[in-house]
Amino acid sequence: MPSAQDVVDRITQRVGVARRPDTVDTFLAGDPLASVSGVAVTMMATFDVLRRAADEGLDLVITHEPLYYDHRNEAEPRLAAEDDPVYRAKAAFVAEHGLRVWHLHDAWHDRRPDGVDDGTARALGWTGREVPGAAGVYALEPTTLGELAAHVASALGARALRFVGDPALSVSGVGFDLGFRGFERNRHLLQRDDVDVAVIGEGHEWETGAYAADLEAAGIAKGLVVVGHVPSEQEGMAEAARWLRDVVPEIPVQFLPATDPYRTLGGAILPA
Repeated sequence: MPSAQDVVDRITQRVGVARRPDTVDTFLAGDPLASVSGVAVTMMATFDVLRRAADEGLDLVITHEPLYYDHRNEAEPRLAAEDDPVYRAKAAFVAEHGLRVWHLHDAWHDRRPDGVDDGTARALGWTGREVPGAAGVYALEPTTLGELAAHVASALGARALRFVGDPALSVSGVGFDLGFRGFERNRHLLQRDDVDVAVIGEGHEWETGAYAADLEAAGIAKGLVVVGHVPSEQEGMAEAARWLRDVVPEIPVQFLPATDPYRTLGGAILPA
């Protein structure tokens, strides 16, 4: 059986992009030299996902987001020093079950097409609709903002999706800023002439949310769909799991979806 480091080396060789000099794609827990029985691929290595991985005998967890709540993986020493109870329980579980956890973020986004955008577009039925030369921008058949928001919520399992704009607004040009890519990227996307609506994972409400509301008040026909971080990138990691099965064919690879933690009051609530 390959070691966890062997699996990571194969990913690095096959993904087709140079490793960033300053990258978050590192081992977050466990012994990289220990052999791997199976791989769990997930959008976020929540405690629930770790338990399911251990139950399935998947001892290498490849996660798109960090293990301990900090993008640059710098929170762990502070949590340990404070004896944070959530950290203590999670770290003990990882050690007890011999899990290795590797962070696959930068390389999957740097891949062309972007692995997260590509998987999300596939789930939405938008594959082949990308605007040439405009990564993450899609030309769709005209629909309304409300109908598009409902389709995104259903296709991505986004049970707490919100949107800004007139539900009857006609839209056809859609731009992705999935996950959390920041206000400036959100704003520049909304300024594009070929984008009627930006679909984002999350954003600061006093920045992107307020900007989108002011666009509407100014009479500029644009919309914003806020999917939620987990559902906005989940299908991108399902795509990573499909891709990885050809990279390490000798061991099982399973996609373990993370549950969208947010719920809403009233209206239709999608099942967990």
